Amino acid sequence: MRSDSVKKGIHKAPHRSLLYATGVSKEGLKKPFIGIASSFSDLVPGHAGMRDLERQIEKGIHSGGGQSFIFGVPAVCDGIAMGHCGMKYSLPSRDLIADCVETVAEAHQLDGLVLLTNCDKITPGMLIAALRLDIPCIVVTAGPMMDGCSKNEVLTMIRGSFEAIGKLSAGQITEERLHEMEQECCPSAGSCQGLYTANTMACLTEVMGMSLPFCATASAVSAKKKQIAFESGMQIVELVKHNIKPSDIITRDSLRNAIVTDLALGGSTNSILHLLAIANSGGINITLDDFDELSYKIPQIIKLDPSALPTMTDLHNAGGIPAVLKTIYGNTPEMKDTKGVSGLKISEIAKQAWADNTIIHTLDNPITSNPGLGILKGNLAKDGAVIKISGVDPSALTFEGKAKVFNSEEETMEAIDKNQIVEGDVVVICYEGPKGGPGMREMLAPTSMLVGKGLGAKVALITDGRFSGGTRGLCVGHICPEAAMGGIIGLIKNGDKIKIDIPNRSIELLVSDSELEERRKNFVMPEPKEVKGYLAKYAKIVQSSNVGAVTL
Repeated sequence: MRSDSVKKGIHKAPHRSLLYATGVSKEGLKKPFIGIASSFSDLVPGHAGMRDLERQIEKGIHSGGGQSFIFGVPAVCDGIAMGHCGMKYSLPSRDLIADCVETVAEAHQLDGLVLLTNCDKITPGMLIAALRLDIPCIVVTAGPMMDGCSKNEVLTMIRGSFEAIGKLSAGQITEERLHEMEQECCPSAGSCQGLYTANTMACLTEVMGMSLPFCATASAVSAKKKQIAFESGMQIVELVKHNIKPSDIITRDSLRNAIVTDLALGGSTNSILHLLAIANSGGINITLDDFDELSYKIPQIIKLDPSALPTMTDLHNAGGIPAVLKTIYGNTPEMKDTKGVSGLKISEIAKQAWADNTIIHTLDNPITSNPGLGILKGNLAKDGAVIKISGVDPSALTFEGKAKVFNSEEETMEAIDKNQIVEGDVVVICYEGPKGGPGMREMLAPTSMLVGKGLGAKVALITDGRFSGGTRGLCVGHICPEAAMGGIIGLIKNGDKIKIDIPNRSIELLVSDSELEERRKNFVMPEPKEVKGYLAKYAKIVQSSNVGAVTL
């Protein structure tokens, strides 16, 4: 066992004495050492219920014949970090989490890991660490929260708070009603109810085979989730015994299966960043071209909040991810028969699954022939940009408008709040990319405000930053190169015409090459934003979003 290097032999007496100090018995020293990387935090709703799951995982590990050790991992709640400087730390926390898990597992020579996670950057951060370490690992995502309800109106975090602010601003609801909705829209621990980034990544983790069936959709407060946690603790010991590593599970085929499912689900645009970063960590050849290629082959067969009313609860009741696999596998050559940590192949999971096709449509009867996500290119984004097609009103699939340019989210919010954004505008937000932000903030607040004001199909918003998985509307993010790296988005002026053509996957600044060359000659880069500490280090080493905003 790997852990023999800290527990076997005469010269390891000091190590054993310290292990005894933690309560490990002589018998425990003979067992595989299994770390539980727990991102528990009572500050993060998605993680507040993890203490129960830690206990269940511990029971499973010990029942399976292992010795468990819990250690902590940071967690950021994107909803609480949204709309202020805290959001600059969200994406950088992904790589910090990977570093933390790698550091603890290597320093103590753990034989295997159960990765207890849930929210947006924590799940991909742990998967990155799993591939770096390449020791047996299994992921337990803590699950979605219960649906909210106020006065018999079903609510989610997005509908009951962010979009409600826009409704208040538009005079559609009272301030009293806003407060009623905000108190009832998040009624339990768990990740937010829709197919936002946290739940998208949980679904894709299950598809890749790194978590057990139904883990992605089982509610955070359900007995089912506790059972899955226990079974995951049992299973990690088996993975250690047979030396089944993440590199055996996360392959080019399983990552492309995740992309196929992502397109079919209409998941968060952030999943593109994270899948690219996971591939990079494992040395797997996955690029934006894979997303682009597959986007023409896979229609959207599920539509969940924020693009529709159904939530993760409805997806779970419709058969969960096994039902999605049943619907896709065998009906497109793009879905390959890979094996996961459960020991089951996709074909075996699909064979056992039941699917409610009123929620999970079949491939020959999709919700729309468009995929959930798309990659746009053009003179404005020569290295690519991403859009959540599932969140775009069909009337806005092609859009041409005049630019209104802002250099930060705060400037944009002020303009929206003062009703300075009108039908036909293309809101341009620059210097919010990985380097320019730094940290590539999610901008759910401005997009939700536009939707709440009834402008979701009448105004476009483009940025070198990124959006929440809860974003809907005509929103193009991850524009590469970003403004801080000399991208054309930084040369746009107020009044310039911009054309977005989703069917043809293009985004163009309708300004001549000669004019752009003249602007570039006279361009003066704004002073970098004053940052210090972790963000300053991050800004120096982070790469472009078209390669996953990885740190090298």
